[in-house]
Amino acid sequence: MKLEMRGQMRMEQKMKLAPHMIQSMEILQLPILALQERIEQELNSNPVLEMEQPESPEEVESAPEDQPQEDIDDKDDKDLVLSTDNNKAEDFERLDSLGDGFTDYMSEAGPLRRRIHTDEVDKKLEALKNTAAPPQSLHEYLADQWRMVDADESVKKAGDMIIDYLDDRGYLTVRLEQLHNKDRGDFTVDDLKQALGLVQKLEPTGVGARDLKDCLLIQMAQSGEDMSFEARLVTEHMDDLLDNHLPEIARKMNCNIETINRAIERMSKLDTSPGLQIGQNRNHPITPDVIVESLEDEGRYSVRLADSGLPYLRINDYYAKMTKDDRVGEKTRKFLQNSMRSAQWIIDAIEQRKNTLLKVTRTIVKYQTDFFEKGQLHLRPLPMSKVADDVGVHLATVSRAVSGKYVQCPWGILPLRKFFSGGCEDVNGQPHSWEAVRAKLQQIINEEDKAKPLNDDEILDLLLRGGIKKLARRTVAKYRKLLNIPAARFRKKF
Repeated sequence: MKLEMRGQMRMEQKMKLAPHMIQSMEILQLPILALQERIEQELNSNPVLEMEQPESPEEVESAPEDQPQEDIDDKDDKDLVLSTDNNKAEDFERLDSLGDGFTDYMSEAGPLRRRIHTDEVDKKLEALKNTAAPPQSLHEYLADQWRMVDADESVKKAGDMIIDYLDDRGYLTVRLEQLHNKDRGDFTVDDLKQALGLVQKLEPTGVGARDLKDCLLIQMAQSGEDMSFEARLVTEHMDDLLDNHLPEIARKMNCNIETINRAIERMSKLDTSPGLQIGQNRNHPITPDVIVESLEDEGRYSVRLADSGLPYLRINDYYAKMTKDDRVGEKTRKFLQNSMRSAQWIIDAIEQRKNTLLKVTRTIVKYQTDFFEKGQLHLRPLPMSKVADDVGVHLATVSRAVSGKYVQCPWGILPLRKFFSGGCEDVNGQPHSWEAVRAKLQQIINEEDKAKPLNDDEILDLLLRGGIKKLARRTVAKYRKLLNIPAARFRKKF
């Protein structure tokens, strides 16, 4: 086998993205809260980038109108001569005002100047003071209570292990024998059983349960009300209760269905996942990126960005002058030039994000006007390619522009992706999106007779009679599950 090197020419097409293009796509995809964090990171890492702070009216002080400018200049140039009258008060006032003439000079000394006023507010320190402490976890909450329990040392150690093995819902899903095998003899199985009984008396009520039935029984036993009938119902007929076989339960318990319904209503106040009451709240607030408002007088909708919390960025003038100053070292000038280039990229990327998001949202409003006027039942099918063609951008750009973004409109705060979906046509040729079909399905179930709930075939028949065509029964079942709607036998009210 002979090894040799050869020179070869060939033509090929490759797409290479410049760094500023990659940054522009990343900025476009960020929601409003993530964009605020990104801007904060850039401000901390890039010395050339700074926030543009508009001057407040209180900071702008004009000279008195009734005092000529010549008198002001004469006052500044007046020699420091101490007089012997007026108790020298005027001379000391002039001494205090000597530093006023150096204010402009110090402001031009660049951003590296030291703070003069010691009482200036540290924004980062204020942010730390106003940041809420992380919430206490379930295990920490239970451990604090467990320290106050009076029990033997072996039982205390067993209780610590039980608390460590509780899941987020507060359930103990492992067998006590397994917990004993994991330890080296600090406690026995009897200690674990005794500790489990004590853990189940901690707050929130119901923690330490082995399953749903155990969780409900623990809460009933610690309730201040008499729930003996409910405890018997759960203990003896849990499976029939979950299957909604209320007539069968009434026959076995020799009571009427109304009594069982009242018991179910009382049990509905119990918590099936008590552990979720404690711990970090995973429901984060949603901040809209775009606001769509109805202009009733003009008969149209206005679209604006919800970016009032974003700072206005600019390049520092002092550093910009240093890049053109030959007296500055070459390495310093090169560093500042690269920083200025990076700062300009992110400023342009943020501006491009604003323009793209506005254009995409305005196009959505144009095609989905019926939704904004009449509601979800009038949402139309809208492919992203159609919006991309109208805006004049690539399909991937529209996908990035709506990713993770929310719009605030008269119908609430909705994800922008909600407006893009396929659909079908009715018998009259009118298009209906799949979101509208699901809304229609929800409306049918809300209006059904709960004593005789509709099955999937009957729901499909109503949708077809309502004009929706090309729909299968399995599609109805899929949409019903997506809406967390149980089957007909579980929706039946006796």
